[in-house]
Amino acid sequence: MAKLYFYYSTMNAGKSTTLLQSSFNYEERGMQTLLFTAALDDRYGVGKITSRIGLQATAQLFADDTDLLDSVKKELTSRPIDCVMVDEAQFLSRDQVFQLSEVADQLKIPVLAYGLRTDFQGNLFPGSQHLLAWADELRELKTICHCGSKATMVIRVDETGTPIREGAQKEIGGNDRYVALCRKHFKQSTYGELEGGVC
Repeated sequence: MAKLYFYYSTMNAGKSTTLLQSSFNYEERGMQTLLFTAALDDRYGVGKITSRIGLQATAQLFADDTDLLDSVKKELTSRPIDCVMVDEAQFLSRDQVFQLSEVADQLKIPVLAYGLRTDFQGNLFPGSQHLLAWADELRELKTICHCGSKATMVIRVDETGTPIREGAQKEIGGNDRYVALCRKHFKQSTYGELEGGVC
């Protein structure tokens, strides 16, 4: 049975690197993958999945109105697809997560979705919320806070490194805009100094 997988993490945990490595592993065995990435993320070029260590691949774009099930079906008319992989999966809508579950259930193609779990205010992204609810398997990709503890949260910062506490949920950026932190340091950055010991 094909499954829907959700690989989630904070920033800088290697989500895109892991996706690109997985795609390479399929292709090395003579299998074909179909990659998707969010249309609003054009930091490294339109329709590109790029990792911080320099790996890159071309991907189809998804926007808010993209029907992913229909997109996969259209692609299947010209070639076989052994796995569908989605970068920036936090930007999926509820309907698109449902469509990806249909790719697994109807078309019998495994789907690997990679994305952030929470935004800079500690709230779930819509795509992540529904992937956490509907995915067959959840896998956390781990990274660390500056203190050495596991990072589970992310903050948004301005050009001086000062935490930003308000703003749109969707804003593209890299290390210049986001910092991965443990929960304690997220709370300190977001709500000010808290009582308690070191993490």
